[in-house]
Amino acid sequence: MADTAVQPARVVTARAVTTARRRRRVSLIPLLYVLPAFAVYLTVVIAPWVQSIWTSLWDWNGIGVARWVGIGNYADVLTEPALRGAVLNAFGFIIFYSVIPIALGLVLAALVAATPWKAMPVIRTVLFLPQILPLVAVGVVWRWVYSERGPLNEALTAVGLGEITRPWLGDFDWAFPAVGFIGTWVCTGLCFLLLLAGIGKIDPALYEAAKLDGVGPVREFWHITVPGLRQEIAVAATITIIAALAGFDVVYVMTGGGPGYKTMVPGVQVYELVFTAGRVGTACALATVLSALTCAVMYLVNRIARERP
Repeated sequence: MADTAVQPARVVTARAVTTARRRRRVSLIPLLYVLPAFAVYLTVVIAPWVQSIWTSLWDWNGIGVARWVGIGNYADVLTEPALRGAVLNAFGFIIFYSVIPIALGLVLAALVAATPWKAMPVIRTVLFLPQILPLVAVGVVWRWVYSERGPLNEALTAVGLGEITRPWLGDFDWAFPAVGFIGTWVCTGLCFLLLLAGIGKIDPALYEAAKLDGVGPVREFWHITVPGLRQEIAVAATITIIAALAGFDVVYVMTGGGPGYKTMVPGVQVYELVFTAGRVGTACALATVLSALTCAVMYLVNRIARERP
């Protein structure tokens, strides 16, 4: 009798094990679809990144024999004013590339959503157009606009403000905000479209209830629109912050990091360290520090976005 009772239990156990194996086998099938893309990502992104970290531990000019320096290159990044200043400038550009565009995008999206315009397709196109233009071409055009005899100074002179004209990109006080304004001009349209799409997902009943309670448009904006766009703001912040920290083309074309080091960013600094100064190890250390700081900032942004208000 005991053996008879044990037999069904063994059969049930065997079936459970077989079912678990089948489920495990089925769960591995989606990984096969991801495997080709992961292999490319591993080869093109992860492997060079690991190689860059390894190279950052050596003093190497890119041609001759490398000399082991350990964390010496990282010490240079933290102590040399030019290298440290490039990282600080990149974080300063976050104001122009991320904070201001998101703020402007919020206001514009709220206004457009509240008062639909017939010219909405034209407005979207005009605002988003800088996002699809080649940034090298953008830099060339704006360098001409900012030049001493460019349209900006000519316009200021025409309206009687000739005393404030200057070579904007050569001025130590105005070069940084002048370059930063380009980031605002480029990123505002992207933020606007992301946030406008997000407003369309907010329940209209919330706005109707607020109007019945006598809530004004400003309080609607702060208490309904902004909290409802939490995820969209996080996406916009992620994209624009990465653009600010990884910037290269606009700065390289417009100022090359000058005047002095006022507009120098890590992307341009890495280029100069490798191809001009022959300090490949230091360039890799700077790039590694920047990637680590970028990951830390992205973690904070996404952590804040996940928290409940």
